[in-house]
Amino acid sequence: MVPHRPMEEDRNETFVVMFVLLGLSDKKEVQLMLFPIFLVIYLVTLIWNLGLIILIRMDSQLHTPMYFFLSFLSFIDMCYSSSATPRMLSDFLKEEKVISFITCATQYFVGSWMAHAECCLLATMAYDRYVAIGRPLQYSAVMSPSLCQKMVAWTYGTGFLGSIIQTVSCFHLYYCGPNTIPNFFCDITHIISLSCSNPFISQMILFMESIFVGFSSFLVILLSYAFIAASILKISSVKGSAKAFNTCASHLAVVTIFYGTGFSVYLHRSSSHNEKQDKVLSVFYVVLIPMLNPLIYSLRNKEIKEALKRVIKRATHLPH
Repeated sequence: MVPHRPMEEDRNETFVVMFVLLGLSDKKEVQLMLFPIFLVIYLVTLIWNLGLIILIRMDSQLHTPMYFFLSFLSFIDMCYSSSATPRMLSDFLKEEKVISFITCATQYFVGSWMAHAECCLLATMAYDRYVAIGRPLQYSAVMSPSLCQKMVAWTYGTGFLGSIIQTVSCFHLYYCGPNTIPNFFCDITHIISLSCSNPFISQMILFMESIFVGFSSFLVILLSYAFIAASILKISSVKGSAKAFNTCASHLAVVTIFYGTGFSVYLHRSSSHNEKQDKVLSVFYVVLIPMLNPLIYSLRNKEIKEALKRVIKRATHLPH
């Protein structure tokens, strides 16, 4: 046991307290060019998601389970983007892109919480679409307000628990250097690779969490759409089938982009290590998807457009 004490003393002296984020580029002119682009993307993300939440709250005709879940999806996207984008924007204007150990852990915790919650919420929304199409006469009874609230609480609770487990398992490891993260945010796969201690348990926890939350949610979505497809095939009229499919089109597009990009990120990392491709995929996953989700749900949605017209009409006819 005698050699163990010097090791602990050495650890305390060399413990990493800061990480260095390499960002998207090391060229100052490129960083200054990217700053306004990502600032606009972030502002659009905030405005569009917040606008969608307010619209759903203001218009009584949108007080249905589908739009109830959509408002929480918009909130998740706002928080998810805000966990990394503001830091990236500020780093574009800095010479040294350093982040403290605690701040890095906090950033990862929030981002992971929102990512876990989005997986669960997309599964919940898929189940909602199945009930709406497969059991339309029982829809109001099954998808009661109390059940919807419990489902949302479950998605946030599951995300919180999963994120806590991952964050603690990763950041309790011993870090003695190097401390350079080849990305614009605190990505757990890069952080674990910097550990000076054995990361096997943390890697297993990360893998099990991905299976438990990510894959199980994806399985629920697949099963829901299998039942939805079976229900649509039973509809005799072409018009009825098209209408039923249109109610799922936006959600299906969001799921495809979210999981398609997510699988691309992690399959790419497991097969090769190209930092530039990592960064491009990360930008799409962390920055662009939170902006695309509300656009997908809004631009081709007649109910959203009609609700917006009603709200504008009420606002313009208010007595002065």
